[in-house]
Amino acid sequence: MSAELRLAIATPARVCIDDLPIASLRAEDASGSFGIRAGHVDFVTLLRASVVRWRTVDGAMHYAALDGGVLRVTRGARIEIACREAVLGESLAELDAIVRGVRATQLDEKRRARVDETRLHAQAMRRLLTYLRPEHSKDGMHAPRKPETLE
Repeated sequence: MSAELRLAIATPARVCIDDLPIASLRAEDASGSFGIRAGHVDFVTLLRASVVRWRTVDGAMHYAALDGGVLRVTRGARIEIACREAVLGESLAELDAIVRGVRATQLDEKRRARVDETRLHAQAMRRLLTYLRPEHSKDGMHAPRKPETLE
């Protein structure tokens, strides 16, 4: 068994950490918090949205806020985490500030997307009504008239 672990954290958009030597890692899944050290049995688990923390071989602590994910330990020497989003920080205070900023940006983007969606929906409805009611048409667009029938 190796005396050193290697950590990799990846999202669909980027590799956040690749092959970083670490001494230990703590994470959280549905069963609670757990720790991993070198020589750990092969292991796969679904992570909750939480903060993963690890100690590097020089003793420094590091943190990553994850939006859930999958953690896999292979051969007791490699930890791989795949997640949708990951925010890295050197301290919990720094990580908190970064996560709050990212969250505010995401909420603003969602709000803008909802406004744009509502605007497009209203525009489509106006065009549809103009097409179906030619008397309200300003640009001459209207539905074809029904052919007159002889009675």
